[in-house]
Amino acid sequence: MTTTYDLIDEAVIDAPAAAVWEALVAELHGAKKWWVPSNTFAVISGSADQVGGRIGVTVHTKGSDNGGLKLRFTSRTVAVEPGRKLEVEYVDGVFRGRSVFRLEPLADGRTRISMHFVGTPNGFLKILSKVADLGAEHSKGALSAFESLNRQLSPVGAGARR
Repeated sequence: MTTTYDLIDEAVIDAPAAAVWEALVAELHGAKKWWVPSNTFAVISGSADQVGGRIGVTVHTKGSDNGGLKLRFTSRTVAVEPGRKLEVEYVDGVFRGRSVFRLEPLADGRTRISMHFVGTPNGFLKILSKVADLGAEHSKGALSAFESLNRQLSPVGAGARR
């Protein structure tokens, strides 16, 4: 039986939604500013913030500069509400499924960012998922990335609040 992960990770970023959106799109275009060392992204075609855009995702199991297993898959953008929502589907590689990034502007000028990941391991990752808690690793990587994003965008560099 194959495991399907259904996870929501979120954080509050000490910056306005426009800045968070800009940083999210830049990261998906390969900026390598805040999701590293866990994940790196590269444009395959189009743009991450345009329907049909394809992005190559690499999950670095030991960090981007430390060797280890590299898990690769491709996302295709299926829906965009600029500044608020970016939805992708995983169409090739070690995952099949979807993710939705949502930005919620808060009354105090901060922004809640969330990632809802629904994914099923594909190929050799099906076997690995039987011995490793991929869900826990995914959440660990996403929350670490959000904390890094907050440090970069926060005027005081405070850690992301969950």
